[in-house]
Amino acid sequence: MNEFPWLTSIILLPLMAAVFIPLIPDKEGKTVRWYGLGIAIADFTLMIYAFWQSYDFENASFQLIEKYAWVPQLGLNWSVAVDGLSMPLILLTGLINTLAIFAAWRVTNKPRLFYGLMLVMYSAQLGVFLAQDLLLFFLMWEIELVPVYLLISIWGGAKRRYAATKFIIYTAAASIFILVAAFGMAFSGDTVTFDMASLGMKEYPKALEMLAYTGFLIAFGVKLPIFPLHTWLPDAHGEASAPGSMVLAGVLLKMGGYGLIRINMEMLPNAHVYFAPVLAVLGVVNIIYGACCAFAQTNLKRRLAYSSIAHMGVVLVGIASYTEIGISGAVLQMISHGLIAAALFFLSGVTYERSHTLMMDKMGGMAKTMPKTFALYTAGAMASLALPGMSGFVGELMVFLGIASSDVYSSSFKVVVVLLSAVGVILTPIYLLSLLRQVFYGKQNEELHLDATVFDVKPRELFITACLLLPIIGIGLYPKLATQTYDVKTQELAARVREALPVVASKQPSSLYSQAFTSPTLTDSKFVSLVDIAK
Repeated sequence: MNEFPWLTSIILLPLMAAVFIPLIPDKEGKTVRWYGLGIAIADFTLMIYAFWQSYDFENASFQLIEKYAWVPQLGLNWSVAVDGLSMPLILLTGLINTLAIFAAWRVTNKPRLFYGLMLVMYSAQLGVFLAQDLLLFFLMWEIELVPVYLLISIWGGAKRRYAATKFIIYTAAASIFILVAAFGMAFSGDTVTFDMASLGMKEYPKALEMLAYTGFLIAFGVKLPIFPLHTWLPDAHGEASAPGSMVLAGVLLKMGGYGLIRINMEMLPNAHVYFAPVLAVLGVVNIIYGACCAFAQTNLKRRLAYSSIAHMGVVLVGIASYTEIGISGAVLQMISHGLIAAALFFLSGVTYERSHTLMMDKMGGMAKTMPKTFALYTAGAMASLALPGMSGFVGELMVFLGIASSDVYSSSFKVVVVLLSAVGVILTPIYLLSLLRQVFYGKQNEELHLDATVFDVKPRELFITACLLLPIIGIGLYPKLATQTYDVKTQELAARVREALPVVASKQPSSLYSQAFTSPTLTDSKFVSLVDIAK
């Protein structure tokens, strides 16, 4: 008797439920919103139950494997599985999408379409994290784009169509690189396959592996986003509704980080040796650039959007570290930022509903009339600026310890990376505390007319924020709540990329990097020194 297809059910439940929304008899949208929320809760409960019953935290390999022939003529299989890298991101996706649907309680414009799109997007995101066939991965990646585009263009702000169009152009164009790189890898060698495990074991020509890595880096770099492929993000966040921004920041950006680890690092480790220092440099650029641009924003959500760019730079540094603690910190940073960003964007929507503006220079003094909102926003901001006791602190600390303790890079390179990253860390409290000051402190703007019927947070809004802040504080006080779910996987990933170092060095007749850049060194005797080989 075959095991129950848990993962397939988790992916397809929201998608199948969305199909029946047009059949629900409902004029005002009240029944539809309860239906959407019920499906989201059911799917979240299903994934918790499946992992609780059948997932082994001590096993680094894939679990709950399900594979069915789908379109054999194209070599497309429905192949899904979960491991330590995808499992915490699946739970993050379930939590944030459920809360985002609950946050959209006041949507009255085309509610059937809205909740249908939210469920389709939910399903596609789960498919990305669970897919073990590269064509299936690409298909889920593409399906996710359409609901996001429509959610921004229909329920967004004044410039919603511009923001939505920019989003779809950037992300759809970048997705082509996934398909091209996938076909290049699939047809390399004697066998043709899109199975990700099989692709990870293939030996590729150096040129092909470098080109494939570059293609994936561009695609995932747009989604993460990496400078200079980031310009769609502030516009999308600035115009998206609060539920849309919650999912954008909480889940969609993590798809880029997940792709870099799952495909670029795990499947193309030899190319990763060449690109790792570049990722570290791009991460530092993201951190400083995002922080500086955030400080210059007067729009509340655009400031938070640039903050997300800075925080994703920390993920890049962790991915480039070659250490277990650094890679573990990158994963924890993705989880932490997903929770924190979702909370801050939701609370931004709460303040917008009361003030009807996102311009911080038109706000001020709102703490007097909205003390609970002020307290919740302050807690979220403290988590974002990495206050000890919050999850943001643990993730960033692990990343910086990982890059600082790495024996692959020279001391000068590590010092420069850590010091420049620290500049961004110093800038973060400046722009976040400035945000709190402009919005909540001082004298209230006389032109700001707060909604007299809706003042402070309602119980529903308090519940949503609490569901995000509790894990933020819990992980901050006891990081093992999160790290134990993926520790064995990050250890395996670190070992895999470190094994590729001497392999690449033995084939490289000269220094991997130019003299103007830092050449890597391996102080551990069990690894071959790249510098010695170069000499």
